[in-house]
Amino acid sequence: MSLATLTELRRGTLAGARELRLPGCGLTEFPPEIFGLAETLEVLDLGGNALTELPKDLGRLTRLRVIFGSGNPFARLPPALGDCPALSQIGFRGCGLMEVPAEALPPRLRWLTLTDNRITALPAALGERPALAKLMLAGNALQALPEGLSGLELLRIGANRFETLPGWLESHPRLAWLGLAGNPCDQFAPPEAPRMPWAALELGPPLGQGASGLVHQAVWRPGPGHPPRDVALKLFKGAMTSDGLPRHEMAACLAAGAHPWLVGAIGRLVDHPEGTEGLLMPLIPAGWRALAGPPSLESCTRDVYAPGLRLTAPAALGLARRVAGALAHLHGRGVLHGDVYAHNTLWDGAAGEAVLSDFGAASLLPLDAAARFTRLEARAFGLLAEELLALAPAKDPALALLREVAARCLTPRLAERPPMAEVLRALPASHPR
Repeated sequence: MSLATLTELRRGTLAGARELRLPGCGLTEFPPEIFGLAETLEVLDLGGNALTELPKDLGRLTRLRVIFGSGNPFARLPPALGDCPALSQIGFRGCGLMEVPAEALPPRLRWLTLTDNRITALPAALGERPALAKLMLAGNALQALPEGLSGLELLRIGANRFETLPGWLESHPRLAWLGLAGNPCDQFAPPEAPRMPWAALELGPPLGQGASGLVHQAVWRPGPGHPPRDVALKLFKGAMTSDGLPRHEMAACLAAGAHPWLVGAIGRLVDHPEGTEGLLMPLIPAGWRALAGPPSLESCTRDVYAPGLRLTAPAALGLARRVAGALAHLHGRGVLHGDVYAHNTLWDGAAGEAVLSDFGAASLLPLDAAARFTRLEARAFGLLAEELLALAPAKDPALALLREVAARCLTPRLAERPPMAEVLRALPASHPR
């Protein structure tokens, strides 16, 4: 499809296009025909090619909002990006980047993904981009972050070289989603877990695929005297994800332990014929689904809900209480989830039964540090609670407590945010009828 698109571009038949996707076309130079779309082009995907630079006059693309250059061998983030007046999202993952020039950062920068590169330092100018809300830096060689970053809401710095974390992180008033596993300062230690041999499993159909691996339905046969059990088996890819390394996800999932409102792990897969790592997890009931879709290019840090979705007051309260309970359990074990979102909340689609899933951005912290950083995660819960309230009957008095809790979780004064155990106690176990 992309090669056909490239042919159409060169024939001049894409006039008026707002999006142009040319991944994996073998490009070694920027096609000059792209400038023929300067008056309309908003999204440009050049990923998976062999580009080493972008033209110095890239700023001629005055409407360009989003550019992807992942998988191209760029040694430095192209300075010309900073000349694009409307550019707000940049994605250059897995390029081998070693340098991020200050001039490469456009004034409207909102979402920057530089995962899986070789960056050792970032320019101070990054802290001078007030619209920057989403910063993805996992898998680099960073030891520090610039000051500023006042608009930051989501930060991924896993698998870097932080000996200590920036002091401003734990008091940032807007930061809600933080992933930091795999740094020298963290507490990464794979916990002991039951070993589940591959020979005891019967692999079933795939259930879904994420950034870190593929989930299958499976039958686990524990052995004589124990009946077979239906489970989910996650097989990890082993590659760097936008959150960090899969082995840290495995460690956090195992450290989480069992909880009825959490997709934890039953045990760790061993003896896979290809050496693949995996986790056995409880099987979610058939028909359960994600409460929302992940953020879009436009929403950046906010989930996308299905049009027309509405919640009853009991369902909204049930969802909020279950997420709060899962977080209270995690925080008590020194686990920061890092990705508390509706798209990681699997629910029954009606009554509000739910579990919190996906440990891709989770971190293991010393309990004293966890008590500080979990105040950041309280904001993520508060934002989710606000979304639940927006989907529920506005005038239902039973939701007053949830509104009050959400407001407390969203205060910019972190010391005044309640711990999740307190939130759980505040929310009613059932909706009065």
